[in-house]
Amino acid sequence: MLTEESIVDILKDLNDPFLHKSLVETNGILEVKIKPEKGHVSVKIAIVKTGTAEQLQLQTQIVDALKSGGASSVGIRFSELSEEELAKHRDSVSHEQVDLGLLSPTSKTVFIAIASGKGGVGKSTVSVNMATALARLGKKVGLVDADIYGFSVPDMMGISKRPVVRGEKIIPVERFGVKVISMGFFVEDNAPVIWRGPILGKMLNSFFNEVEWGELDYLLLDLPPGTGDVALDVHTMLPACKEIIVTTPHPTAAFVAARAGAMAIKTEHEVIGVIENMAFFESKVTGEKEYVFGKGGGDKLAEELRTEVLGRLPLQQPDWNEEDFAPSVYAEEHRLGKIYEEIANKIIHTITN
Repeated sequence: MLTEESIVDILKDLNDPFLHKSLVETNGILEVKIKPEKGHVSVKIAIVKTGTAEQLQLQTQIVDALKSGGASSVGIRFSELSEEELAKHRDSVSHEQVDLGLLSPTSKTVFIAIASGKGGVGKSTVSVNMATALARLGKKVGLVDADIYGFSVPDMMGISKRPVVRGEKIIPVERFGVKVISMGFFVEDNAPVIWRGPILGKMLNSFFNEVEWGELDYLLLDLPPGTGDVALDVHTMLPACKEIIVTTPHPTAAFVAARAGAMAIKTEHEVIGVIENMAFFESKVTGEKEYVFGKGGGDKLAEELRTEVLGRLPLQQPDWNEEDFAPSVYAEEHRLGKIYEEIANKIIHTITN
């Protein structure tokens, strides 16, 4: 029968891929949990650097070792070694490896993932406009279109240019003061993405480690809807991340969105709020509000996730400017542009206090 001791014994021969020392020597086995009736084993592992190809390789080794040892299913969470623990092994790792950039525990960049339970609730629209609103408030902002199967950010922001490569780094495209990287830049003619999970994980890893982001206050991630492989990879790569859950007021949408929120909490991400999109339609003629998708979904979801509703966005098109075309970005003076600015201010206040 699997026990905590037997799990540690199985893992003791696996090494931190950067320190080349066993996970026992680095105190990298942080947590072991077993569900004997299901044969499920979950472990929390600390290594020098998360979000890398080396982590994905170690992840495979751990799963293979535990399944060979009798586990029927395996769950893994990664975090980074503390500065105190890292200092004990400083001589074992080069300066380049210790300098972890955006993913370093000492990085000042705040990661904000925008998630939803299902497609079609406006998650990407919220991501694009939240990034733009934060930039208008003077923040240094990056945006990763991590919805790899359903990438739409370049089109939404009216971006026609592609990134360039300088040295060994990809230079993101900048629009409205936001640095953007997307799978859409690397696919020809809107071709479908048919890659499997491991390759997608490597692509996400490239977005974090091979892009020249420079100094950022916030890096927003437009996650795929639901709780699939790509979303799970992002949760694994980013041990410290804030999350915003997008829903419509419809009770079913809120019910499904709760799964995304539960996944965030389970992977120790902090849900800082809910945004209720398509909250109502207001007639320009009479001023009467029509609650097209019902009421109460955002409040119910916020209550369930023990967080707050950051804002409610009505149904309304942006004002399109053919000379500066961006079909999904609301102008600063637009009614919804002002709501996004209010939400951005709330987010900044929540994170800095």
